Amino acid sequence: MSLSVSNQIRAWLVDDWQWPYATLFAAGGLLAIAPVWFHVAGLPLTLVYLQLPIYMLHQWEEHRSDRFRLYVNRMVGGGREALTPIATFWINSLGVWAVDLVALYLAVFVDVGFGLIAIYLPLLNALGHVGPGIAKRAYNPGLWTALLLFLPVGGWSAAVVSQASPGWEWHFIGVAVAVGVHAAILIHVARRLKRLRASGI
Repeated sequence: MSLSVSNQIRAWLVDDWQWPYATLFAAGGLLAIAPVWFHVAGLPLTLVYLQLPIYMLHQWEEHRSDRFRLYVNRMVGGGREALTPIATFWINSLGVWAVDLVALYLAVFVDVGFGLIAIYLPLLNALGHVGPGIAKRAYNPGLWTALLLFLPVGGWSAAVVSQASPGWEWHFIGVAVAVGVHAAILIHVARRLKRLRASGI
């Protein structure tokens, strides 16, 4: 891939902020083949597989029109750019898409218990939306899909996968990875704000 093509793709995804809409389109495609996946793989692996398109629907609600990044910069950064557009894109692509893909591969080829990584990721994220929503009694970008998809589907998925692969260690791994991903985001935001304050911005 030439540098110019790579730059064009980045410009379209990030600069033009089209990636949330591309994510919605991709989620539709993944959901369309979910019945085939269920027929071949069974319920536990299908629920692991569904975590990615469900998260993509959440990302569309959360990030369309760049509203979550602007919300964080306003509420957490006090108007400073705690989250940049490119950081937001990579957080969502590596911290969600890549993590879910690795979890799915591990669930299919090693043990379905690894699928709890993909399940606990949205469950923990839901708390980050529901908690502030209750505390402030106000909507935040991503709240509706957290309530309507993450919590019920995530809870059911965790129960089904736990029955398919019993053992506390799978829950520990799932929670540890989910906490690690979210902790990395918080650390990034805190460090950036520290640099901005130190530079007088």
